[in-house]
Amino acid sequence: MTPDNAIEPNVKQAVPFFRVLDMGASLHFYIDGLGFIMMKKWIDDGKLRWCWLEIGNAALMLQEIRREGHGAWTQEGKLGIGVTISFQCADALAIYREVTSRGIQASRPFVGNGMWVAALSDPDGYKLEFESLTNAPEESLYSDAA
Repeated sequence: MTPDNAIEPNVKQAVPFFRVLDMGASLHFYIDGLGFIMMKKWIDDGKLRWCWLEIGNAALMLQEIRREGHGAWTQEGKLGIGVTISFQCADALAIYREVTSRGIQASRPFVGNGMWVAALSDPDGYKLEFESLTNAPEESLYSDAA
């Protein structure tokens, strides 16, 4: 509940919007590999052009780059350079074990800033980090045997 004199925030959520080169490869990565669910989509001329994906309380949007015709876009340099999305989780190590069991390549988790960090990159080079709070010492490395 909000006090009578409080103002409701206008901004509700930030949702990363990734331009991708191959929608099929991205959907395989995010849905089959990471477990995202497609909640919304835009189909144009029989082709999936845009979608909204969710995992837990987080979301992101994907749109395949048009290379020809109306709305064509040419990227400068490699997609994803300099972009990192940090997903705050209850258990980042469980995410790591789950996605690697599905064949997704991920860096060995480490502790940084008091959190386990499991990092990976999508097919277009966007960096994703799944993080969860821990009491483990800074710079600890995860051991699969643990």
